[in-house]
Amino acid sequence: MKKNTIISILAVLGIGIVFYFILQNNKKKNEEQVAVVAEKNTNVAVRTTLVKQEEISGEFMVNGTFLPNRQAQVSAEMGGQLISLNVREGSYVRAGQSIGRLAGEKLNVNVSGAKANLDNAVMALNRYEQAYKTGGVTALQLDQARLQVKNARTQLQSANLQSGDTNVISKVSGIVNQKFVEVGTVLNPGTPIVEVVDISSVKLKVDVDQSLVSQLSVGSSVKVQPDVIEGALDGRITFIAPSASGALKFPVEITVPNSFNKLKAGMYGTAVFSRSGSGSVLTIPREAFVGSVSDNTVFVVRNNVAHLTKIQGGVNYGDRVEVISGLKAGDEVVTSGQINLTDKTPIRKLI
Repeated sequence: MKKNTIISILAVLGIGIVFYFILQNNKKKNEEQVAVVAEKNTNVAVRTTLVKQEEISGEFMVNGTFLPNRQAQVSAEMGGQLISLNVREGSYVRAGQSIGRLAGEKLNVNVSGAKANLDNAVMALNRYEQAYKTGGVTALQLDQARLQVKNARTQLQSANLQSGDTNVISKVSGIVNQKFVEVGTVLNPGTPIVEVVDISSVKLKVDVDQSLVSQLSVGSSVKVQPDVIEGALDGRITFIAPSASGALKFPVEITVPNSFNKLKAGMYGTAVFSRSGSGSVLTIPREAFVGSVSDNTVFVVRNNVAHLTKIQGGVNYGDRVEVISGLKAGDEVVTSGQINLTDKTPIRKLI
């Protein structure tokens, strides 16, 4: 019996050893397969295209932001407590309209005092003139009385002007965009009360490259395509900066009529300019840019590795963008799949 027990134990141990080696062998194969898959997955699938030298003519487009026709903060010209506010956010106001009033009791007292001083000075002058005829006062005393009347009249005019300043008047027409204070607030001179924005027309501000700005002139018609409205609107160039703002870009403003106030300040739009002549331009697809076109970064493929590269973009020709520097004809750039890439990521190209 004892011999049979020993044989059973040895058999179980043998079977266990065999299973152990089988499991270890399977584990090693699985790890090798996972490593192969992981190695393959490090190559990110992307689509690419080549940088081209193209003949470009006709229209070119520049993106920009709409600005209001006029924008101003209406402020109190004097200090005092705001006792009434006649407008609210969204109200339309006209130039010369009173939007509120400051407490004016103290100023009214000043007006009354100045008027009383003027009356006293006038009566004193009358007495001095009568006395001068009889030799009761000297010419110098009479001149001093006349000067006192003049000073008193000036003080009354000043008090009247200050009293009139209790009405806060808007200098521009437009819509109240923001209210800064509430009724009851004690204001210092120059404290903004409301902001008034005029969007009866808007201005699209764009930055035009030095190579093209010379072809533009103030007064020329330009087609404008707002991002939020279908179709193009007719605009007119009203300003071309005499100096570049940076990277040899010149600010240009295009005024666009704004029927029914559909366009708002801060919206985006595109100006479509007519370009004379033609020329050979280095271009890449718009979708090659990482983020927006203004970021000026692309992934350049060399030996199946994507390199994040800073370039200088130029004119926007719709679905293609001019390249001023950073690339050359024949370079390969990524056009799809950039979201999965970082600098120096191995890639595989999709056909």
